[in-house]
Amino acid sequence: MAAPTFAFAEEARIFLLVADAHCRLSEPLREVLQSCENPRIQLLEKRVDALESERWAQCLGTCLSRFDPQLIFLLLDSPNLERADKLLRSAAGKTRRPVVAVIKSAEPEALIALLRLGVNDFITPPLRKVDVLPRLWRWLQPQTPDELLVQSLKAKIGPRQMVGQDPGFLAEINKIPIVAACDASVLIMGETGTGKELCARAIHYLSPRAGKPFVPVNCGAIPTELVENELFGHVKGAFTGASNSYPGLIHAANGGTLFLDEIDCLPLPAQAKLMRFLQDKEYRQLGSTKFHQADVRIVVASNMDLHQAASEGRFRRDLYYRLNVIPLNLPRLQDRTRDVALLARHFLNRYALEYNKPVVDFAPEAMQKLLLHDWPGNVRELENVVERAVIFCRQTNIQGADISLPAEAKSLEGPESLQTMKARMVADFEKKYIQDLLLAHRGNISQAAKVARKNRRAFWELIRKYQIDVQRFKGELTAKPG
Repeated sequence: MAAPTFAFAEEARIFLLVADAHCRLSEPLREVLQSCENPRIQLLEKRVDALESERWAQCLGTCLSRFDPQLIFLLLDSPNLERADKLLRSAAGKTRRPVVAVIKSAEPEALIALLRLGVNDFITPPLRKVDVLPRLWRWLQPQTPDELLVQSLKAKIGPRQMVGQDPGFLAEINKIPIVAACDASVLIMGETGTGKELCARAIHYLSPRAGKPFVPVNCGAIPTELVENELFGHVKGAFTGASNSYPGLIHAANGGTLFLDEIDCLPLPAQAKLMRFLQDKEYRQLGSTKFHQADVRIVVASNMDLHQAASEGRFRRDLYYRLNVIPLNLPRLQDRTRDVALLARHFLNRYALEYNKPVVDFAPEAMQKLLLHDWPGNVRELENVVERAVIFCRQTNIQGADISLPAEAKSLEGPESLQTMKARMVADFEKKYIQDLLLAHRGNISQAAKVARKNRRAFWELIRKYQIDVQRFKGELTAKPG
């Protein structure tokens, strides 16, 4: 299949900055760039090791000033961050052009570190037209004012919906603007309801693809026999009932982002076709012999351990490694209990405005119920509970009775013995008593132990016995939204 052509508004000047003495990446990169059908590409290559050590920064600056490149390829054999940082700082002093790193191999954290240093995107070998040329076009093609406006507006909307102050949560969320700038595949992992699609949307709307479609697909909601048809489409007459052609979701996402949620539900034959598309950026519709190309960024999500699934043969190993270029791990709400009150007030403000209700806060007993719940449905469950409470609340503060939580599961094994029931009720009482004391004293163990008339060590042993998270009680009832 013929390679796509790219028509630039002016002559394209590409600077190859080779950062390692023995780097052999420039030759295959040159072959790809020179194969582009546009005859107006100029290449200039400089190796840092060929410059005198005390003058390399000055020489580099002179080369950049004279050549005035529109794009810089930074070629690295290894993620030498100190060397890359020096080169990027020197280049930034003479030009603000985009930088694409070409790196032989690197772990995800090293790639993210490079992006933090100022690299706009990265490519790893093998260097192929389908990977290099679309990036070349995207960084050299000027954006229209409308596209810039769309990107600006959506970038402001997306991240603001991700509310939280938990360090583990923020560590992952803070990667999004960095990851969004590049074009690598992203694997978002987390339980149902942790906000995986919200992260995927933020990645898209913060990226250069923001003015193009964002197409979300729940692989678990599509019948197995229809998955390939939904993704790749079909031509007229491909099967019984195919009276019209259907282009497919990959075609719909062309230029933008395809978000595949519950990727673990994708059947193995569809996984093979997706792998082919990721490798060659081409696909074939059902019933057709013709190949089509699409420039699509793939972001996927799963609530299961894909590495284990790949080890057990339930998921293609090569596809897993292709998708897991940059992983994001969203923590459970149960593991970020400090954010429960913050999220609850965030949802309260949203739905009070939406339903025109004069609700402004939670009564202490209502907040207590929220803080003590385990939230197996994560943020989505909390949002639903708060929305329901706002709807039925008849006062300015949501009361405990307005908070409707699922009842504890009933035993299906028949009635318990007196001894078992007594032990369970004592344990339930002790746990609730300790939680109430901690709540009343805002997580101060010494004060709670004093009221319980127990020494601090014995009280701490009870906390450990019932696996109570003391941090969730520290100052939550008096916290106000910022």
